[in-house]
Amino acid sequence: MNPEDFPTPDVEVDSLAPETLKDSIDAGDDVTLLDARMESEYEEWHIDGPTVESINVPYYEFLDEEIDDDVLEQIPDDREVTVLCAKGGASEYVAGTLAERGYDVDHLDEGMNGWAGIYEAVEVDRYDGPGTLLQYQRPSSGCLGYLLYDDGEAAIVDPLRAFTDRYLDDADDLGVDLQYALDTHIHADHISGVRDLDDEGVEGVIPEAAVERGVTYANDLTTAADGDTFTVGDATVETVATPGHTSGMTSYLLGDSLLATGDGLFVESVARPDLEEGDDGAPDAARQLYESLQERVLTLPDDTLVGGAHFSDAAEAADDDTYTAPIGELVEDMDALTMDEDDFVDLVLSDMPPRPANYEDIIATNLGQHSVDDEEAFTLELGPNNCAASQDSLAGD
Repeated sequence: MNPEDFPTPDVEVDSLAPETLKDSIDAGDDVTLLDARMESEYEEWHIDGPTVESINVPYYEFLDEEIDDDVLEQIPDDREVTVLCAKGGASEYVAGTLAERGYDVDHLDEGMNGWAGIYEAVEVDRYDGPGTLLQYQRPSSGCLGYLLYDDGEAAIVDPLRAFTDRYLDDADDLGVDLQYALDTHIHADHISGVRDLDDEGVEGVIPEAAVERGVTYANDLTTAADGDTFTVGDATVETVATPGHTSGMTSYLLGDSLLATGDGLFVESVARPDLEEGDDGAPDAARQLYESLQERVLTLPDDTLVGGAHFSDAAEAADDDTYTAPIGELVEDMDALTMDEDDFVDLVLSDMPPRPANYEDIIATNLGQHSVDDEEAFTLELGPNNCAASQDSLAGD
């Protein structure tokens, strides 16, 4: 059912802003959520956390005037419960039916779509290059991006199409001119914002090595080859080829201080190698990833920060609340970074999670082979990113 198909409940219920819910979770408050989506949607993607109790009871269980006792028994009646769904219509209805029965409830405004709209900018305190570095964080999918600004100029790495206006507004608020929008690779989990920012006068940059995958708009943007540099105030953005996750995977060394590794290396894992050539091409891609990590990433100074394009539930934030870590620390903590090549390949291929939802359509869109409007683009990328290999098998003891 669509949100507008649900009747307005007789009892008025409060709506909870997604940002308020996240603040409560971040503060360690006990939170009880009643997720009224279908079980398959819930299993694929739901809000979780150390202090979150999440209960899944689909909305249709509440449509009858007489709700089964075994359904109601699943809903705690001794605390506040926040009901949520996909877009907010079903949750308001379900919350209303529960409020009529004396439950202490509210509902999440705009549902999981509202949750997916949260996008936070956190300063990377340990960045010690010229200017200031922010990490953008999208908690719903774990997507990360980076805004480097210095002396009136700025560059954004791995922007999301859904937040194009946000980057421009942030640049205005900071009093800087957004000069560059750079993609690390052809993403498989979200729609890139590079072309939309280029349309707004920002110089869009994609890896030269990614063009051969079938990029249709390469002549309209700047392509970056290994070793190319871009200047942002007194800071330099250096292109570092790191193929493996994809054949065109590229990292950017920001101010000689942080390596934005895209999907090559995360603070809790390494990349999965099967999203470009599938299972058949995964072994060769895994060997290419090993070489990139050993020869292009781990040869950098130990205090060089690593910042990936994603974080998962297994990731732990640093003291500054960013998902960044020094290379030396990752080598100590991640067994995969100290293995020989054969063991690395075997480990990476042994336990890969499900591929990202809609990844084929997302890749085609990011290649320019498929066109979607803003609403469809937003819908395509809902859910977890799943661009990393299994964190459980890669982390150290």
